[in-house]
Amino acid sequence: MLLRNIAAFVKKDPENKLPDGTTIFVAPLLGFAPASDPIFEEFCSETVIGPLFRHPQQWLAEAYTVISYFLPFSEAVRHSNYGDLPTSVTWLHSRFLGEQFNEKLRRFLLTELQDMGGKAVSPGLHQDYRADYQHFTSNWSERHIAYAAGLGSFGLSRGLITEKGMAGRFGSVITDLQFPATTRSSDNPFQNCPFLADQSCGACIDRCPSGAITAQGKNKSACYQYTRVEDHLKALREKFGYEHSICGKCQVEVPCENSIP
Repeated sequence: MLLRNIAAFVKKDPENKLPDGTTIFVAPLLGFAPASDPIFEEFCSETVIGPLFRHPQQWLAEAYTVISYFLPFSEAVRHSNYGDLPTSVTWLHSRFLGEQFNEKLRRFLLTELQDMGGKAVSPGLHQDYRADYQHFTSNWSERHIAYAAGLGSFGLSRGLITEKGMAGRFGSVITDLQFPATTRSSDNPFQNCPFLADQSCGACIDRCPSGAITAQGKNKSACYQYTRVEDHLKALREKFGYEHSICGKCQVEVPCENSIP
């Protein structure tokens, strides 16, 4: 029932469209992880997220289930960002207006769970949410939560490859209600990436205009700096009001764009 209600919300809500009528997101995926899953302790490791990460019970003392969802970008949004630079205006708007819709979906899910008699918190909306852009970590990672909830595994570009690919947005809520856990297909966090399995792909390396993605992985600092070149930011602020740029080239025109390779 929960997935049906979320899917209906995504399909019908007018904010899931750009001003020109383009649909931003298509039907979502939904996954569940027990709040007591030992994987959340693993996320505190310096080699994963780090000690800044907060356990589900630190957000909600009575936490029982962590619910994660993936909102895949529509074909129109994905295809708009094909080719080389610049990043398409459609992709740009879908990232920022799409995240506004994602926040609305988080609030909708909170209401649904509360209407079911539960308590619920969305860390992404919480006043205590923190992101550290110097060390590129945070106290709650939507991609890692999605991995914990069985929605996919990581690729070389460090996006999460789901059965509907990696081009899209993630969100999550924590609740004291009980839901059956989604089984992770493997304990290998990179299972769905052909390059990390046998080096048979690497398309995202060629797609990255900043050189941030190499055979050794992703340089988060290089990616971050590429989207914050001041001359470009000034133009974005004046034209659209956005405080920073985005790229997304590594998520499209690659085998993991909208499926598992």
